[in-house]
Amino acid sequence: MPAIAGLSPEILSKYQPVIGLEVHVQLLTRTKAFCGCVNLYGGEPNTHTCPTCLGLPGALPVLNRQAVEFAVLASTALNCTVNENSVFARKNYFYPDSPKGYQISQFDKPIAENGWLDVSDGKGGLKRIGITRLHMEEDAGKSIHDGFADSATNTYIDLNRCGTPLVEIVSEPDIRSADEAFEYLTKLKEILLYTGVSDCNMEEGSLRCDANVSVMLKGAAEYGTKAEVKNVNSFRYIRDAINYEIERQIEVVESGANVKQESRLYNSGEGRTYSMRSKEEAHDYRYFPEPDLPHLVVDDAWKAEILKALPEMPEAKRARLVATYEISVQDAATLASSQTFANQFEEAAKAAKSPKRVANLILGELLGRLNAAGLELETSPVTLKGIVQAADLLEEGKLSSKQLKQLFDISFEKSEDFGVVYDREKPEQISDTGAIETMIDEVIAANPKQLEQYKGGKKTVSAFFVGQVMRLSKGQANPAMLNDLVVKKLDAA
Repeated sequence: MPAIAGLSPEILSKYQPVIGLEVHVQLLTRTKAFCGCVNLYGGEPNTHTCPTCLGLPGALPVLNRQAVEFAVLASTALNCTVNENSVFARKNYFYPDSPKGYQISQFDKPIAENGWLDVSDGKGGLKRIGITRLHMEEDAGKSIHDGFADSATNTYIDLNRCGTPLVEIVSEPDIRSADEAFEYLTKLKEILLYTGVSDCNMEEGSLRCDANVSVMLKGAAEYGTKAEVKNVNSFRYIRDAINYEIERQIEVVESGANVKQESRLYNSGEGRTYSMRSKEEAHDYRYFPEPDLPHLVVDDAWKAEILKALPEMPEAKRARLVATYEISVQDAATLASSQTFANQFEEAAKAAKSPKRVANLILGELLGRLNAAGLELETSPVTLKGIVQAADLLEEGKLSSKQLKQLFDISFEKSEDFGVVYDREKPEQISDTGAIETMIDEVIAANPKQLEQYKGGKKTVSAFFVGQVMRLSKGQANPAMLNDLVVKKLDAA
């Protein structure tokens, strides 16, 4: 983050940042929120539209049932209370990408309230971030500018996105640093992906975040004036934008001026925020109940039916993986980073003789190679079936770790599954005691000087004999058996 005025640590330490996040999430429904238009990213501009999402006279909205179900799933996953009765409202504002002149949203009676999400407190514990509300609304269209909005020569309007179903998730102002905000967003995205309600693709605008940032002197009774940083398109940039905004506001206060309540845009190329417009208050939107939609009623029976589709959440899945497969907390966190990944691991673990070996191979051998090759698990030359086969060969002592690494290298080099490479190369670990003892005897006989050193008390020389036998066996001797037998033979010599 570029420095603003080189604020000293002493000045920075006087202030407490206060951050609240508003996250807009597009729902992965088949059709739009209030009409039958396809809910699909892209397409020729202004082709996924109809009289309803364009707000033409006489066109009436009809609520998408699947959007409600997705909102209930997301609310429950975020520990919110789903209200039995909620009300849609008109949020009135005039902007080129909103052809109706208003947005159908929810105001004082949202579908869900009073949730929470835990983040690290930096001391080995957890800190709870409150979620004020989750409400349903529709998306606006998209303004496309030549250059930046304040200096564009032309602006084009694509209304394909109008009417796309959204949920807005509003946090309490409980976040106290950019790192906390980053972790909150990362966990929020993980949970939403698990529920399947959204693809959370920030590049396509499926997840967008506004950050409300203010600073206050530590110990002060009231929060400072907030500025809203809008529509930042990556979590890393959100963290950078918050850090910049914190320093900018501290500099303003230290200079004796007042922070303006306004909306600001973040320029990632310059690493700074710019004033966009004065920040509206709720009364500026002249909310009133949507006259063309009845109250939304989610009774206990419908809610119970919806929640049958709620999958196991990430935290619960991680805890179960640790308990069931005896893997570490860190390994479980990686394996449960996505629902698909966790399910594929469990499928492989159940098919293998040692689930722990499967986890070790995925984390220790497979992921590193995939990252280096720029591949995903779905495009890996080594399938999970190959992982199971490799784990079983290790467990049975038919392969050494060194041999397995070599076979994996060949698999990635030739884009062949592990089983194909193993059948062709046919490396076999020697685990026959008699065969290994014969090779040890041969090596001892050929190295009398080292034998005398061992007899003289230099026990570390045993490693020399192990290496020589391993060379003689072309790396195929069972390492565990070899170490034990070498010591026994040397002690008896």
